[in-house]
Amino acid sequence: MRLFLSLVDGLPLWLFALAALSLGLAPFFPEPHIVEKLRMLFAGTLVRPIDVFDLFWHALPFGLLALKLARGHPRGKGR
Repeated sequence: MRLFLSLVDGLPLWLFALAALSLGLAPFFPEPHIVEKLRMLFAGTLVRPIDVFDLFWHALPFGLLALKLARGHPRGKGR
């Protein structure tokens, strides 16, 4: 766990933001996949394993971005 957190601390914030905006929201049209999967989750229709797996992978960049922001101590300037 310590190694993972040091990796998160060492990477720049813009990288996490880019991952959340690109990988987290892909595909963009007709709507982002994560929006579709969250709708399914709140409606109670997220039951297929592939949908749960898909939600996890599209939510992961947002979770990592939140972790980076919560850690809040970037190393050096410009990171």
